[in-house]
Amino acid sequence: EIAKQAANLILIDDDLAKMTDAIAMGRKIYINLKKAIQYIISIHIPIVMIVFIPLVLGWIYPNIFSPVHIIFLEIIMGPTCSIIYENEPMESNLMLQKPRPLTNTFFNLKEITISIVQGLVITLGLLFIYQYCVHENCSEGATRTVVFLTLIASNIFLTLANRSFYYSILTTIQYKNNLVLIIIGATILLTSLLLLVPVFSKFFMFETISTAQIGLSILVGFVSVFWIEILKVFRRRSQK
Repeated sequence: EIAKQAANLILIDDDLAKMTDAIAMGRKIYINLKKAIQYIISIHIPIVMIVFIPLVLGWIYPNIFSPVHIIFLEIIMGPTCSIIYENEPMESNLMLQKPRPLTNTFFNLKEITISIVQGLVITLGLLFIYQYCVHENCSEGATRTVVFLTLIASNIFLTLANRSFYYSILTTIQYKNNLVLIIIGATILLTSLLLLVPVFSKFFMFETISTAQIGLSILVGFVSVFWIEILKVFRRRSQK
């Protein structure tokens, strides 16, 4: 009884066979929380930069996004980081990792760097799309629409890519998490409504864009995110 009062942790069930399951659950929660925060870091960098850079540099369309666009993006990103990653299953190599020293910080420099680089590459993709539209003499509304669609595509691809920083998307796509399809499907549906329903498109100051521009937005979003898959290949080879 004295030992119980002095202890910081008391095992009420002395079946130590369950300790493995407890450790696995703790590691899963820890890793999924890191995935969610890394996603938040990566996706907020391009949002901030695409608003900041045109304004500071005095580009032709300085106010490419208004508060209503930021609010919509936050509505999309909230469920992604809090629902999708929270319900991700345990990765198969999780119990093969060495125990973390108590002196470790939540994020190491490499993890933070990867998240920042992800955000900066997406930013470069958005700036490329912006300048492409300006070069093609697109109106402000059309430019805003293409840039916004590129950011939405990047967000979707980032959600899929960051489900694991070790396994490829061909592996993670097989994970049993139905919320991924629900959230991504809802994102695509809402974005389609913004582009196709006149009331919404007028409120968001969007204009009709061509199929080629839509395809370019999706392509740039894909390239801006899936370079991480190459990094995963090298990581798997080095750890093997």
